[in-house]
Amino acid sequence: MSQDVIDLETSLGYLLKEASSALRSAMEAVLRPLGMTVTHYACLELLAQRPGLSNSELARGAFVTRQSMNVLLQTLEQDGSVTRPAEARVGRALPAELTPLGRERLEAASTAVRAVEDRMVSGMTPREQEAARSALRSMIAALTGRGDAERAEEQ
Repeated sequence: MSQDVIDLETSLGYLLKEASSALRSAMEAVLRPLGMTVTHYACLELLAQRPGLSNSELARGAFVTRQSMNVLLQTLEQDGSVTRPAEARVGRALPAELTPLGRERLEAASTAVRAVEDRMVSGMTPREQEAARSALRSMIAALTGRGDAERAEEQ
């Protein structure tokens, strides 16, 4: 096999993409009966863990465009899962907050997603799971430049 050809059986990039696709499909399957998508769930989870995020910050965290996030936030506002102020306190940002209904919906979704993640790592020991997390963090840092400061501090 030529050196320029990527062997899909051993390519980490391809395997990561395949794992990501399988994870997303499994998450969509458990979220669909709850009336959610992965992006919908990600938005609720981000709002729960980091209240007051702007539309742009939510979009980055959920890996979607600002326009897509704005449409989703409007939908979540209409269904009563989030509230946003009518006017921006500072600048143009209208930070969204979860409502009690949004928290209930998130709890059900989190339980479903946790079960998918548990199934995903069920064949791994705790040590293997930690090694996988460490390897993934390292790959992310190498591709984004994040983590360079942390590595410099350790040396």
